[in-house]
Amino acid sequence: MAILHLVFGIFGNASALFLFLAPSITFKRIITNKSTEKFSGIPYVMTLLNCLLSTWYGLPFVSPDNIPVSTINGAGSVIEIIYVMIFVIFAPSKQKAKILGLFTSVLVVFSIVVFVSLFALHGNSRKLFCGFAASVFSIIMYGSPLSIMRVVIRTKSVEFMPFFLSLFVFLCGTSWFVFGLLGRDPFVAVPNGVGSALGAMQLILYFIYRDNKGAPKKESTIEEESMEMDHTKASGEKQSDANEIKK
Repeated sequence: MAILHLVFGIFGNASALFLFLAPSITFKRIITNKSTEKFSGIPYVMTLLNCLLSTWYGLPFVSPDNIPVSTINGAGSVIEIIYVMIFVIFAPSKQKAKILGLFTSVLVVFSIVVFVSLFALHGNSRKLFCGFAASVFSIIMYGSPLSIMRVVIRTKSVEFMPFFLSLFVFLCGTSWFVFGLLGRDPFVAVPNGVGSALGAMQLILYFIYRDNKGAPKKESTIEEESMEMDHTKASGEKQSDANEIKK
């Protein structure tokens, strides 16, 4: 059982690393276009908070036998900070203020959890407090793409919901869910079970609307061209009437 627990910990680390790196394609597009377009920065801020809290929870003096949780989430914290900074640089003013506000809130919440767990709690109470905090924000992290899922359903397009991000949400959630079950740790199993289910929902949406990728943009272009043609036609008719009056 211990070996199986370790195996799923390693697999969880690998899938989580791919999950953290999957948005690099999106951020390459953001840097190239110098615009965040319709991409949301909220998932990256919430993922950062989850990584920070999970790193803290996985430390030996908080919860034993969870070092794999700490190592991968420590790396994830660094990666997510880079993503957030890039998003802030290229986001419109309104979005920039929103993401910076959320980023500040993340640092405040993490600082409070660290302070309370270090100076006010000890032993099992420390593990319960940090585990509960990490679980709550893990569920929030996994739920943050719901806004993009609403966009997908409304526009019937998966342009702004990258496939690999959805895939690795599912794989990561499933891996850590099994890891938590084997280690009998509900603070790892429960939130990642939720993540696995939400990742599966994203994949289902992707396969339903995958053929409509970018369709709304094309339809919008057609409508604009049609309006321009109608406007040109109307202007021509007005000009013709004006010439007849002059005659």
